[in-house]
Amino acid sequence: MNEELLILTQIIFIDLVLAGDNAVIIGMVASQFEQDKRKKIIFWGIGAAVILRIIFTLIATFLLQIEGLRLVGGLLLLYIVYKLYIDVIKNEGKQDDVKVDKSSLFRAVMTVMLADVTMSLDNVISVAGAAKGHYGLLIFGLALSIALMAFMANLIAKWIKTYKWIAWVGLFAILIVAIELIYADVKLFI
Repeated sequence: MNEELLILTQIIFIDLVLAGDNAVIIGMVASQFEQDKRKKIIFWGIGAAVILRIIFTLIATFLLQIEGLRLVGGLLLLYIVYKLYIDVIKNEGKQDDVKVDKSSLFRAVMTVMLADVTMSLDNVISVAGAAKGHYGLLIFGLALSIALMAFMANLIAKWIKTYKWIAWVGLFAILIVAIELIYADVKLFI
C-alpha cells in the first residue's frame, strides 16, 4: 500500500508540472479565432488529443516492460528533467508563437492535436514509468493529466510561477522515475 501511495504522489506531481504546457498551446491556438469557433477548437482538439494520449500511453506502458527500452525511456526522462529545469525553474524557455492556419476549423483542430502529441510524450513516458505496471494508477494518471490539461492549465501555470517548490517536486518525481527505469535495465547487465 505504501508503494502505491508513493506512485500516486509521483504521478500527481508529474501531471501538475507537465500538463500546463499542453493547455497553454491549446489556448494559444484557440485564442486566434472568434468566440464561437474557439469552443469547438478546444473541444475537438482536446478530444482528439485525449484519444491519441490513451493510445500512446498504452504503447509506452508496453514498451517500458521490454528490457533495454527502460534504459532509453529513463535517458529520455533525464533529458526532459533538464529541459524542464531550464524552462520552468530557470525561466529561460523560449515563448514561440504558434502559427495557425485560420482557413478552417479542421486545420485548427489538427494544430491542437499535433501540438498535444508532440508535447505529451514527456507526460506519457513519465506517468507510464511511474505507474510501474499498476494499471489503476496509470489510468488515474492519464485521466488526471487530461483533466488538468483541459480545465486547470492556467491555474497550474500561475501556481508553478508563484510556488517554485511545486516545479521542484515535480522535477524530482520525474528524476526518480528516470533513475528507476535506468537502474531496472542496468542491473540486468551487472
